[in-house]
Amino acid sequence: MSIEYKDIHDFSEKELEKLFLSVEWSSGHFPEKLAVAMKNFETVYSAWDGDKLIGMICAMDDGIMNAYVHYLLVNPEYHGRKIGRHLVEMIKEHYKDYMRIIVIAYNNEMNFYENCGFTKSDVSSPMFITSLWT
Repeated sequence: MSIEYKDIHDFSEKELEKLFLSVEWSSGHFPEKLAVAMKNFETVYSAWDGDKLIGMICAMDDGIMNAYVHYLLVNPEYHGRKIGRHLVEMIKEHYKDYMRIIVIAYNNEMNFYENCGFTKSDVSSPMFITSLWT
């Protein structure tokens, strides 16, 4: 298996729906919104097995100091193949001159992100508002 990594923003709604639902994310039920979101992210790297979208990472930034990784997902059929780690390394390289790269990790993902070089804050906690459409 040869995984190809791409720096693109255009995805079909079906590709996004399949990937996001493969990890059971509710946003996969809104593929039309995801397609627009991908075009609006500053940075999007994706992983492909032939013509199958199998992973992606998306980040927003302020142009100079801070970048926020919003999505990192890999189809579970491909877990354990270091695809997620490779996508993180691509983001770290892209934002190497920034002061901070931020990610909000679910508790069961903490070890993965710590192994990628992220550090859990002792002085702050993530907060969010989830809209009714999710």
